[in-house]
Amino acid sequence: MNAMNAANAAPAPGLDVRGPRFGAVLTTVVLAAVLVTGSGWLLAVQAAVFATGAAAGVRRSPYGWLFATVVRPRLGPTQETEDPAPPRFAQAVGLVFAVVGLVSYFAGPLWLGMAATGCALAAAFLNAAFGYCLGCEMYLLFRRATR
Repeated sequence: MNAMNAANAAPAPGLDVRGPRFGAVLTTVVLAAVLVTGSGWLLAVQAAVFATGAAAGVRRSPYGWLFATVVRPRLGPTQETEDPAPPRFAQAVGLVFAVVGLVSYFAGPLWLGMAATGCALAAAFLNAAFGYCLGCEMYLLFRRATR
């Protein structure tokens, strides 16, 4: 396929793998800021992002929207897509950690909030830096176990 046809081709089915990775970069920054500042309110914002991604899908989350409208138009066509279900499940896992962190930041114990935030940060960093999605791997293990 020549460059002109590639540029005009319809997007590949599935989820552009660069989108969730972009979201993981933003999540890493936000969660690191939560740990540095101790802001439960900032964690609440990230929890809302996780909740949107889990409920409506990664494409419809705020980070997915930002990727689709600002970042993706500046990139070439995607060569790799994935099933949207594992990243959506990963958002739900992130939401669980964020909720535990929120309850702990506001009601105590603070160490639990920091630990939950740290766990979510570690998972987001793995995806951002290495493309390894722990929540996606959990999804695959869950699917295998329930068949």
